[in-house]
Amino acid sequence: MADWTEADIPDQTGRNVLITGANTGIGFEAARALAQHGARVLLGCRNPEKAADAVERLAAAAPGAMVEVVPIDVSSLSSVREAAAVVRADTDQIHLLINNAGIMMTPRWQSDDGHEMQFATNHLGHFALTGQLIDLVMAADGGRVVSVSSNAHKFGKMNFEDLDAEKKYRRTGQYGMTKLANLLFIRELQRRLAAADTDAIALACHPGGSATELSRNLPTLLQKLEPVTAVFTQSAAMGALPTLRAATDPAATGGQYYGPGGFGEMKGHPVVRQPTKAACRDADATRLWEISEELTGVSWPI
Repeated sequence: MADWTEADIPDQTGRNVLITGANTGIGFEAARALAQHGARVLLGCRNPEKAADAVERLAAAAPGAMVEVVPIDVSSLSSVREAAAVVRADTDQIHLLINNAGIMMTPRWQSDDGHEMQFATNHLGHFALTGQLIDLVMAADGGRVVSVSSNAHKFGKMNFEDLDAEKKYRRTGQYGMTKLANLLFIRELQRRLAAADTDAIALACHPGGSATELSRNLPTLLQKLEPVTAVFTQSAAMGALPTLRAATDPAATGGQYYGPGGFGEMKGHPVVRQPTKAACRDADATRLWEISEELTGVSWPI
């Protein structure tokens, strides 16, 4: 089978796309490719200046593309509510909701809601956003939710007794847990969508080793090793391909997980990958869902 590339993206004319963290890196490259294929793209961005710059770059890359900004700080539940309200006032259908924004291995600090920032940004905010827009996804023809996870989920462990890492904080371990949470969320969401009267599906992906701004908070030792590890990384455009395939491949099915096809899942064109056993535990997926509903105050219609 030939390698899957951007050329395989079907025509996206008439489709509404919302991508969080769309002003840079993988989110920007996904927005560019979808805009070039005719989609109307809503850029979920926290920084107004960076958002404006992204709009200019997208206009140059995809002349005539329909691109708009939705202000959102995914770590803030009030900002998520405001963004969801903006989207709902604008449209009654979201064909693709791509939960892309994230932070990695930061020093410990708290969100406005008092949650550990990696957990708040990488999981809780996207759980809340998706919950407040899922009916718009279900109303769209072939609606999809795609969450961007990471190879780091392989060392993640769900610490249900200390999700906010108040007792003990290890930036690497906490990041791995939040990326595992992404996969458990998609697993439970797909189960609920399958049980509902809808053709909407939920999928996950990971970019492998990609050269993006996400690495800016890496511990000093890992930053010093970047010249060595660069051989295992690929461009943001290549890193966006698993997201794009999960979002657009007509052959994709609910619950699938896409990642690079090369050695160690670090580089290469996107293929279906198998997450760890920890990401396939239905009991953990249900437990995380219930806790997330309580922490975010978002009640789902499914």
